[in-house]
Amino acid sequence: MSDEAAQTAPVEAAPKEAAPSETGLVEGRSSVLARAAVIATAMVFGLTYSLTAPLIAFDLAARGLSEGVIGANAAMHAVGVLITAVVLPRLVATLGPRKLIFLSIAISATALIAFPLLPMLAAWFVLRLFLGMAAEALFVTSETWINALSTEGTRARSMAAYTAALSVGLALGPIILSLVGTVGALPYVVGAGIALLAALFVASPRITAPHFDEPTVGNPVRFVRLAPLALSATLLNAAIETAGLSFLALYAISLGWAEEHATRLMSVMMVGAIALQLPIGWLGDKMDRRHLVIALATLAAVGAAVWPLALSSTIATYALLFVWGGAFVGIYTIMITLVGSRFKGGDLVGIYAVSGLFWGLGALVGPLGAGFAMQAHPHGLAVFATLACAGFALAAWRLKGTP
Repeated sequence: MSDEAAQTAPVEAAPKEAAPSETGLVEGRSSVLARAAVIATAMVFGLTYSLTAPLIAFDLAARGLSEGVIGANAAMHAVGVLITAVVLPRLVATLGPRKLIFLSIAISATALIAFPLLPMLAAWFVLRLFLGMAAEALFVTSETWINALSTEGTRARSMAAYTAALSVGLALGPIILSLVGTVGALPYVVGAGIALLAALFVASPRITAPHFDEPTVGNPVRFVRLAPLALSATLLNAAIETAGLSFLALYAISLGWAEEHATRLMSVMMVGAIALQLPIGWLGDKMDRRHLVIALATLAAVGAAVWPLALSSTIATYALLFVWGGAFVGIYTIMITLVGSRFKGGDLVGIYAVSGLFWGLGALVGPLGAGFAMQAHPHGLAVFATLACAGFALAAWRLKGTP
């Protein structure tokens, strides 16, 4: 409560100052521009991942390379995340979020353009490494920055807007590929162009970014102990999201859905994830956030449990997945809101850096776990999602007072 009081005190004292009205207008415009820059950054992070993951896989497969080589190349993204997570708190403290975001976007755009220009396989491994490093920096610095721009009374809504932008970026990749195809340099150039447009927001001289101190202790284990539930939420989000991308359409097809209809299900889920974040964020600013997280996780578990019943009806499936997508992604939204309200400065950067590691771990174990579950049972994907969400709900209920 002392942090909240300190945070709100300057706002209450402001009307007593005799500052000119122009100052408030300038600060207001700067805040709006900064929020736009952070939202654009979140979209670039999502776009970079959702565009390159299938695009590079298609290109390597077209060369006749094996699944093992394709998987090894994809793993370089995770290696880049691991490398950056170790040094990121120090980089943010040294460069500041604005310069680091601008540098990361520039690296992402350059790497995307370099893929078609450098057809050597070894170069693609290096480029994929740089993409992972830049993506981790974008992920952590943008979340840290949006938290710094938020007051306690609007923090959940700010994080909801951020999460919605992240989901938009994840949805943009497949859309771009469906429009421009996967052959040639064009999809890489389009992705790089969108990234550079986002850089224009960050490069504006009217945007001021906060300074974050380097954590006194950089050991990742320390941050796991500080925020175990929040990091678990990141792992859960990555695991179920990547499992859904990999298997949801196949699951529906196995139950008799036509391929063209089954492939729309993930889009319906993503639309729900985008559209329902702002209402969930509003609730997060009006009620106890831990209770809301438990409610959302319980709703997600129950929703996944009834997938086998809903999939017998197209309308019921679309309605369920729309609501389920919003509730499930809302878990992550409210958890990062809780972290932002509890931690500040360098510790906040450190927790978010470690969350990148947990995201990579979730992206690894999610498809593996769901794949084994689907081999064991026809409704294995639903069982996997139900158990994962229910387990998190139970952990959120038992770990009271721990973010």
